[in-house]
Amino acid sequence: MSFNLKSITRGKVVRPPRIILLGVEKIGKSSFAAGADRPIFIPIKGEEGIDDFDVDKFPVCHSFDEIESALDTLLEGGHNYKTVVMDSASTAEPVIWQSVCDEYNVSSIELAGGGYGKGYGFALDRWRTITEKLDRLRDEQKMASITIGHVKVKTFNDPERPSYDQYQFDINEKVAHMLFRWADFIGFANKNIGITEEKGGFNKKIIKGDDLDSETNYLFTKKTPAHPGGGRGIYGKLPSEIPLYWESFMEEVQALLNPPEPKKKKA
Repeated sequence: MSFNLKSITRGKVVRPPRIILLGVEKIGKSSFAAGADRPIFIPIKGEEGIDDFDVDKFPVCHSFDEIESALDTLLEGGHNYKTVVMDSASTAEPVIWQSVCDEYNVSSIELAGGGYGKGYGFALDRWRTITEKLDRLRDEQKMASITIGHVKVKTFNDPERPSYDQYQFDINEKVAHMLFRWADFIGFANKNIGITEEKGGFNKKIIKGDDLDSETNYLFTKKTPAHPGGGRGIYGKLPSEIPLYWESFMEEVQALLNPPEPKKKKA
């Protein structure tokens, strides 16, 4: 494509979002995604979370080639889907590793390409293939994407303060960083937990966690020491916590896209 002065544009552009949705187990990540605008799920071996949802879905993908095939099918067009849901990145990782192992005829990702971490680089290239296809779906089919992921608790060695535990994306660190940079919005799903202290015997403190709202799960939108989060553009301006429903999420997005006009001062 060649450019000229007529190809220059100006103004804000809001494209369908690329969402990374992380969260603790059984919190409602798939349920949240099922509420999105005309979703189509790509379930990956090891995920059965959408069996109880009346949503359109591809057959379970058992290989990287099948993941690509599902994305390529959507790229062909001829459908009215508006959101593609990868469920999940966590179960896609071993499938992608197996693809690398098969290509290099080795038994472990550590041995691919002669070792020295090369296998993880080959896997990262496959992840880039997935994100490139998701980008094409956004550009060519005007589709949003939601990539679901699980978390693990791991100690973070902070260079400026004492180490602490945090929820982290449970996939290879380089892949997680790439997906975080790529995404427009990273959300973390969990309960709203309050911490209380009680005095115990022998001057000991008893720490208790209480669910502040047992009826509602929440989408946390900001990065904290405890968990990932954040967004660019309007997705970086969302309230720090939103009920974990797609409708609630979109209400906040629409409020940012269409803010109320300021009241005119009386003369």
